[in-house]
Amino acid sequence: MTINSTFKTIIAVAILGSFSSFSTVSAEENNDLAPEATAADAAISFWDLPYLEKAFIDTAPAARKDDIPVGELGVDGGNKAMIVKLAEEIADKKHGLYDSMLIAHNGKLLFEGYYLRGRVNLPHGQASATKSYNSLVLGRAIQLGYLTMADLDKPLVSFLKDLDPTKFVNGVEKITLHKALTMSSGLSTTEEQLNEFRKNPAQLKGQGQVQTYLGHSNPVTSESQSMVYKGTDPDMVMQVIEAVVPGTAEDFIKNELLGKMGITNYRWRNGDSGLPEAGSRMGMTSRAMIKWGSLVINKGKWNGEQLISADYLAKATSGITKPTADWVPDTYRYGYFWYQASIAVGDKSYDATFAWGGGGQRIIVVEELGLTIAITGHDRDDTIMTQISNIVLPAFVE
Repeated sequence: MTINSTFKTIIAVAILGSFSSFSTVSAEENNDLAPEATAADAAISFWDLPYLEKAFIDTAPAARKDDIPVGELGVDGGNKAMIVKLAEEIADKKHGLYDSMLIAHNGKLLFEGYYLRGRVNLPHGQASATKSYNSLVLGRAIQLGYLTMADLDKPLVSFLKDLDPTKFVNGVEKITLHKALTMSSGLSTTEEQLNEFRKNPAQLKGQGQVQTYLGHSNPVTSESQSMVYKGTDPDMVMQVIEAVVPGTAEDFIKNELLGKMGITNYRWRNGDSGLPEAGSRMGMTSRAMIKWGSLVINKGKWNGEQLISADYLAKATSGITKPTADWVPDTYRYGYFWYQASIAVGDKSYDATFAWGGGGQRIIVVEELGLTIAITGHDRDDTIMTQISNIVLPAFVE
């Protein structure tokens, strides 16, 4: 498989002003100057955040006491000229509206760039990449024994004890965790229905959210359980997490994942159910995204501790099904809320797995090359994967 060069996302964004100036920092300079958000910046909407006057391009990122090892591009890996040229083109908006690009190689952060609305200390909206984080939370629950791999094939409702089965549509027992994680639950609730449900928010609180979903769908059949991109499935996965872990899902995420990785600067708001958002609307800094990518490339380990079940992660990042959304390239495959594709470089192909959110939010992992790439943006067409394929990967192929 090779990657298509055009992409389409489901969000609409504003296209603002020109932006062409940038500053490049090398190892010989004081490089602890990455642009930071002020308290006032952090208090306003992302869409009201002013563009940076100058892009920040750093080929020897600073150690920031965040447990991310750093190195120097071109010395510790990578073709410096190729990456800097791409970074300058991103600064000039030649490839769309992107807010950051960070590259780690063999465990060291070698490149850090911020543009437009990118700030080193400001969590960036992750859009649908939130689903990928949700998947890893479930993998943490499996690692700690609150679920097993066998549980993935059990009816999802078997974990939710506050539901009334007499009000389910037919076929609900066919929905397993595996089906929900691959967007194949078979539920047919529409966005219009979901908006109607929100007019009576009390019915969506707690497991009432799932009760509502399972009572207002068409019957679930083997035919309906094909991959369809929708928000109900990640919501149901989060409900299972809430049901099986001690305490709340919110505390579990904070203490068992974010805390373990030293991530304290983030946004993970609660949704309609009162549980953490499962499909969108959470925010991570670009450096935190690199940490999540490191967790994936190290097969679920963080600083030697197995945080995510290795068996679960291997399955989550495998190509289980073919996405059907019209913005997804035909060559992509889908696992448990993670995408997979093969990227051709010369006569060889490299398997990539990645989280992907509308507007350009990506955590890209290429295990064979030891690469973790974090990208944020607010681009309507979101074509940056073309540059990842044509420039970034070749820059690290020896």
